[in-house]
Formats: sequence, C-alpha cells, structure tokens
Amino acid sequence: MKKISILGCGWLGLPLAKSLVSKGFLVKGSTTSEAKLAILESANIQAYSIRLTENEVMGNIAAFLSESEIVIIDIPPKLRGDGAENFVAKIATLIPFIAESTVNHVVFISSTSVYADDNSIVTENSQPKPDTESGRQLLATEKLLQANTNFKATIIRFGGLIGENRHPIYFLAGRKNLENPEAPINLIHQDDCIGIIEAVISQNVKGEVFNAVAPNHPSRKTYYTQKALELELPLPEFEEGKMSIGKTIMSDKVETVLRYTFQHPSL
Repeated sequence: MKKISILGCGWLGLPLAKSLVSKGFLVKGSTTSEAKLAILESANIQAYSIRLTENEVMGNIAAFLSESEIVIIDIPPKLRGDGAENFVAKIATLIPFIAESTVNHVVFISSTSVYADDNSIVTENSQPKPDTESGRQLLATEKLLQANTNFKATIIRFGGLIGENRHPIYFLAGRKNLENPEAPINLIHQDDCIGIIEAVISQNVKGEVFNAVAPNHPSRKTYYTQKALELELPLPEFEEGKMSIGKTIMSDKVETVLRYTFQHPSL
C-alpha cells in the first residue's frame, strides 16, 4: 500500500489522515504543535514536527518524505497580523526536499480565491485573476509546483470550508450591513474535501487542476438567513443598496474526471 505524507495535520489534514489510515494507507503527518504529536501517534499516524519558514525547513523533513509516493500540502498562507509571511517563499524552500525524495506526486490544497469576484461563472478553464493577497500567493505557489519536473502536481481549489462545528454563520449571525446579499455561495463540506482528495489518490490522477465546491449556489442572503433560522441564531442583515459582487464556481470536472458524487451537495 502507498505511503502518504500529509504536511499540515490541522482541521482538514488530521481527519484526512485518519480516513486514509482506515483504508490501509501508511500515513505520515506533520504538525507545528509539539502537544499534537501524541494525538497523531494515537491515530496510527507517524508524527513529525515540521515547521516551514521563508528561509529554512525545521524538523526531519527527509524522514517525513522518505519512502512516500505522495505528499499532500495542506498549510494555508498566514497573511494577517504580526505573523504575515511570504507563502510562496516557504513552499519554494520546501520544493528541493520533495524533488530529492521518493515523492512523485504532490497534491496541493489551494483555494477558489485564485479567481476574481467578477460575477462570472468559473470553470478550470477560466483565467485566474486573484484580487486578494492570499489568492495571488496561492496562484504563484501553484505555478511553482506545476513547473517542477521532478514530480507531478495536482491542484485542488476548495471553496469555503464547512463542517465539524466550522461554519460562516457563526461569524455572520446578528451582524448588520453585510455586503453582497445576492452573491452565490461557494462552500464545500469537510467530508467532500476528504472524498475528493481520496478519489485523486485512488485513481492516481496527476497533473490536473480541480475546482471543488458543492454544486448548489443559493445567494448569500437566502443561504445564511436559512442557516441562522435552522440553528436558532440571530438573523444576519444585508446591505441591499449596492450591486452584489461574487462568482459562481463550477466543479463539473470533479464529477466527470473523478466520477465523484458530492455527499453534501446542498449543505
């Protein structure tokens, strides 16, 4: 069975690692928290303390990658506050270690923020034009990985992540003057994130780019109002006086190439 290394066992990486272990894969997982090493080990995940900076990789990265065919990179950019970083430089520092290892397939967890909010319908053939710093750095990182000839890179661009007590409504409930009431939502459940990654692995799909968002796209106002009602939270109030700006992310390629059926199409 394949050995898989997961760089970043956080909100998505840890349950993904547990799911892969349950399917018989040998999984190595990294964390920057010393306290979390025991949690990984207790789940039969080989645990490593790995920390990336713009100038170095701290931890036993060679052992973390050794004998693995696949590495999944699931570490989001940190671009706010005092810890703001150059994410592209961090991954550029990591790439030589991957290139020298047994890894032949990199799965990079990216985001639909690489596309602009221009009220368009977006497919993988759409030209990415990020209008945020996070989107710009993710797109540059995608290109960096795709350009390396020592491995194949598969890019998965997830929408907003929900599940496991994580949902935007907890932040939006009761707020006033929220913008873009008619913009479509582009969310995806944690279960489907894991399912899509596992489909890429099981089908050995390399060198592709996938958008990954639940196929139903109600407006922000309709969706978040309904969620607040369901959870008995204060209703959010939206600003109706301005034109709504957003995008509709299509994930048809996930369904056609991977033949994947969403577990949570309506969220």
